[in-house]
Amino acid sequence: MNEHIFHPGIQLGAKPATTQAAEGLPRRCWSVAEIEAMIKAGIISEDERFEMIGGEIVPMSPKGARHEWIKMILNEYFQASKPAGLAIIPETTLRLGPSTFVEPDFCIFARNVSLDTLDGPHVLLAVEVADSSLAYDLGSKINIYAAHGVQEVWVINARNLVTRVHRKLTSAQYSEISEFNCTSTISASTVPDITLCLSDLGLEPLNNQD
Repeated sequence: MNEHIFHPGIQLGAKPATTQAAEGLPRRCWSVAEIEAMIKAGIISEDERFEMIGGEIVPMSPKGARHEWIKMILNEYFQASKPAGLAIIPETTLRLGPSTFVEPDFCIFARNVSLDTLDGPHVLLAVEVADSSLAYDLGSKINIYAAHGVQEVWVINARNLVTRVHRKLTSAQYSEISEFNCTSTISASTVPDITLCLSDLGLEPLNNQD
């Protein structure tokens, strides 16, 4: 991170890039470097939860107790069962470009890849646990992952424990999308030794959920 708000590659006085808002008004387009500099300077709190998509900050909803419980169970399972040579990190900042970063609940990649160079194509599997963010995670965020070369994505519905699996990345989209209930065993196509059965971990859907 830089010590000042302005990235060394940004000239003072230069006209900032903009994005186009839905109502037709331009908005200031931020870079990842600028946001990281503002966090380091204390302008933005390190605890503030947001992602940045195409230069625009997207606030993230507070995480509920069920989301955090499922994530804790998954983290214990993944860390205990992960194959040698793989790294599995919860909630790391995944930088997908100069103006985009996201924070998957779990990011799985080869252990010899450093976090400084981790990008979309290096990610073998991203796992999201979604409650209030379900529409975003299954919509815009999937498209972002695909556009930046993330090879496979699992989105777990925290309420009914249905997992939607997106795989076979071709031309910035996933050609195979499947759904699995909590009693199914899912294997990652990118790393077959990564498997998951939510019911085997003692997780159950909430009542009255489709």
